[in-house]
Amino acid sequence: MTNSNPPPVDMSLNLSKVETVLVKTEIETPVRTSFGIMHERPTLVVRVTDASGVRGYGEIWCNFPVRGAPHRQQLVETEIAPFIVGRKFSTPKECYKALNATLHILKLQTGEPGPIAQAIAGVDIAIWDMVARRAEAPVYALFGSERDTVPAYASGINPVGVLDTVERARARGHRKFKVKVGFGIETDRANVEAVAADISDGEFFLLDANQGWLPDDAAEALRWIAPFKPYWIEEPMPVDIPPEDWFALKDMTGIPIAGAENFTVRSEFESVVQHKWLDIVQPDIAKWGGFTECSEVARNVVNSGLTYCPHSLGGGVALAASAHLLAAVGGPGLLECDVNENSFRDEVFEPPLDDGVVKLSGEPGLGVNVGVLDQQFP
Repeated sequence: MTNSNPPPVDMSLNLSKVETVLVKTEIETPVRTSFGIMHERPTLVVRVTDASGVRGYGEIWCNFPVRGAPHRQQLVETEIAPFIVGRKFSTPKECYKALNATLHILKLQTGEPGPIAQAIAGVDIAIWDMVARRAEAPVYALFGSERDTVPAYASGINPVGVLDTVERARARGHRKFKVKVGFGIETDRANVEAVAADISDGEFFLLDANQGWLPDDAAEALRWIAPFKPYWIEEPMPVDIPPEDWFALKDMTGIPIAGAENFTVRSEFESVVQHKWLDIVQPDIAKWGGFTECSEVARNVVNSGLTYCPHSLGGGVALAASAHLLAAVGGPGLLECDVNENSFRDEVFEPPLDDGVVKLSGEPGLGVNVGVLDQQFP
């Protein structure tokens, strides 16, 4: 349910401090994708403090490769914090636009639009959390929404031990399961056949190739996958494959196609909304756009008749932010819940799950565990 006239909130900001902390969580089972293996789980947390003393918390995407996380941390400390601390802004959007404007040449000079966009996104999340905490309202309420539940799915299921992972996710309350493919036809086919046979009434499975196939390979894979009827196939091709190839893939399969977690500019989302060469659009709030821009993109997606599903495979703050944005925007989209081991993520935000549905607490801000987060900062 969405209220077109949200209550008035003081959206101004005058930040006195912007801090970051990098937390690396050891894991026993590596996370495997078609592009690489994660042997530990990094979480890059941002904490902002307003002149009023209220804090907010954000997260910057940095899950792979882990050595890229300190670079993003330094971007915040050397390029972003000095620009926004002590400077007054009327709204988070004004701050976001000013940051993008001042760092535009740096993106061009360094050839690093991704890391810079990710750093800005994490700061933007923290700012929105701070504003919501100051207003004593959940973030989704700032966008005029009263919806506090979102359907979810279990994500990040490795190509090894698929059914064991599905069963653990099922026991936690999940009813939708996303399996990674792109590891060769023998491994992929065995896993797809196994999970399809394991699905019960009221459940379904999804697939994620993580950009693992070129167009001909993707078409060949979807031909044998189609009879198993997955709910979607995610990133079957690299993000830089031209739209005409995505249209060709859509024309030859009935499987809905998902993607967009790796878009880096607004025009890419606008192209999808206009031309509909994806069915499910998945911006990552901690990777690009934060709340400021992802909220606009997500609403455009929903209004166009496509499905908005937030991508999230990081820590607890990013998961909470994704849940709030999905609750705010609405539509039939699903919340991505990584089921791989990450104890720090679970300490920060482990949403209650009942029969595949997450219910948000209604606490001010993102509803994350502030005590656990504050313990990480010096």
